[in-house]
Amino acid sequence: MEDQWAELELRYSELEEKIAELQITRDVKELRRLSRIRARLDRPVKLYRDWKRVGNDIEGARLLLEEQHDEEFAAEVAALEAKRAELEQEITIALLPRDENDDKDVIIEIRAGTGGDEAAIFAGDLLRMYSRYADSQGWKAEMIDTNLAELGGYKEVVVSVHGLGAYSHFKHESGVHRVQRVPQTESSGRIHTSTATVAVLPEAEDVDIEINPQDLEIDTYRSSGAGGQNVQKNDTAVRITHKPSGIVVSSQAQRSQGQNKAMALRVLRARLQEQALLDAHAEVDAKRRKMVGTGERGEKIRTYNVLQDRLTDHRLKRDWHGLAMILNGDIGEIVEALMSQEREMLLQQVAEEAAM
Repeated sequence: MEDQWAELELRYSELEEKIAELQITRDVKELRRLSRIRARLDRPVKLYRDWKRVGNDIEGARLLLEEQHDEEFAAEVAALEAKRAELEQEITIALLPRDENDDKDVIIEIRAGTGGDEAAIFAGDLLRMYSRYADSQGWKAEMIDTNLAELGGYKEVVVSVHGLGAYSHFKHESGVHRVQRVPQTESSGRIHTSTATVAVLPEAEDVDIEINPQDLEIDTYRSSGAGGQNVQKNDTAVRITHKPSGIVVSSQAQRSQGQNKAMALRVLRARLQEQALLDAHAEVDAKRRKMVGTGERGEKIRTYNVLQDRLTDHRLKRDWHGLAMILNGDIGEIVEALMSQEREMLLQQVAEEAAM
């Protein structure tokens, strides 16, 4: 293992040299690609360097122990050896197989499910939760498409989040979210159960998916809005149909037709990439989905019980309280718990493969 870690450190140093060269030549695409690779190696390389330093400290402490046979030196050697074992475990975790999309930007599609107007309001609550969590991470959330409901919220809303590691944080949100609460429109105080579906897609880059312009049918129409000055007078909204796959995407959140077309193409690339990955890696994808929950839209992954001030994640079989703060974007602990579950499953898989 030490030889592999040393090779990793060498590769990291070579990457740093290439990145420094690209900053001069201004090859933006290649610079972005290599920067992502370096970012993935930051932690394991740092841990490996710490591991080497502790190893040197152990050698020095052992020499002193041989010379003086002091109990303090013996205790120091034991503590350093425990620290080195801990670092070895952390390096193993840091080098676990990764989802190749983890570092990518993400597209989040939220749709109201069962529950009518209350479901649309809940979809808006989820949008706020994700947008504010993105803000807390220093990421940028950008609206792509909206379909407003009459009493508030959204029948459907699509948003992109730009930030390194965005997909790794949001990918476990795919599935059916259920809310139990008394709607504001309910005069009898009866509890309603409503749902919203969330689909999370890694955003495809131009190099990932090539689209033949001849395969596209592009329609323009007038953007819908809340009325008054907000309604567009021109046909700025764009709907794109990818004829070979039958996938239809739209965007109307931007001001110009060109901006909406660019947004719609980004969503189309993401959906085509998802379909290509499912087709080409069905078996691998099935194993990954088994580890973290299938994420299918028909699967209930989480319940938000407002009266009991409780969120239940059914995959983790855990509850969290403080629902108002959670819906205001305070989901970091839940996200980390889901990522930790994924790491534990991967560790178990690696251990089982090593034992074969």
